[in-house]
Amino acid sequence: MNTNQSVKILKEKKDAILELWTAKQKAEDSYFNADDQKEDSEDFAASFLNALSDSTVEDQNSKGFDKVKETLLGISVSRAKRGFSPRETGTYLLSFKEALLEVLSNEFNDPAVLYAESLKISKIIDNMTILTFEGYIKGREDIISRQTDEITEISTPVIQVWDGVVALPIIGTLDSARTQVVMENLLQQIVDTGSTIAILDISGVPAVDSLVAQHLIKTVSATRLLGAECIISGIRPEIAQIIVHLGIDLSNIITKSTLASALQTAFGMLKLEVNKKGKFINN
Repeated sequence: MNTNQSVKILKEKKDAILELWTAKQKAEDSYFNADDQKEDSEDFAASFLNALSDSTVEDQNSKGFDKVKETLLGISVSRAKRGFSPRETGTYLLSFKEALLEVLSNEFNDPAVLYAESLKISKIIDNMTILTFEGYIKGREDIISRQTDEITEISTPVIQVWDGVVALPIIGTLDSARTQVVMENLLQQIVDTGSTIAILDISGVPAVDSLVAQHLIKTVSATRLLGAECIISGIRPEIAQIIVHLGIDLSNIITKSTLASALQTAFGMLKLEVNKKGKFINN
């Protein structure tokens, strides 16, 4: 048989290929979900068999497979986001190759011809298997990027602690990207609440270097442009020593050692006084 007959056989045996492939997936994957994976398998099989022709079967890098690779990349990214490992996705595609070769082995009687045709199909699928790892990486990168954004958002909450006073406890290291988020959240909250005092608490910042200090100064400057005063609290003794050693000038910024002290200062600036009305007795 020639190549044309080989391609024709695979196209005609689409249903048999899908049935074999599904059976192999069930055998290899203890968590196989037919409803969840059926659509992906049908889409890829249809895309691959449609692209298979006399010319593409001879060239594993043929442009005729571009749409197939696009479909496979989408499936790989989707599977990565659903928690499939690179090995599981790679095995998923290799089981498709096994189904194709099994169909061919049932049609070819000449071992030499079968070997030649099987080798062509194997090269095509093996080449595409590499794409599944690229898809996995992209899928995981998307997840990590989204989680990073969510963590950044959660770790920079702006709290209205009093009428006219907002506080932003910063946890972790400040970098340029995070400083931008801090600024945006803080400035928006100042506008939304009409606050005139903002407290930046850096008790949760592990270390302060010149870059972190510059980020803090930029945030203070942006806050003042909206007409609000800024207080930096959480200046621990070791941080104070580092700031002095680095020669960073924070003399024009109000700094306090604790958030409570900063809040007390804010009350004084607003001409507010907090008094105890009575002693709480716990019975």
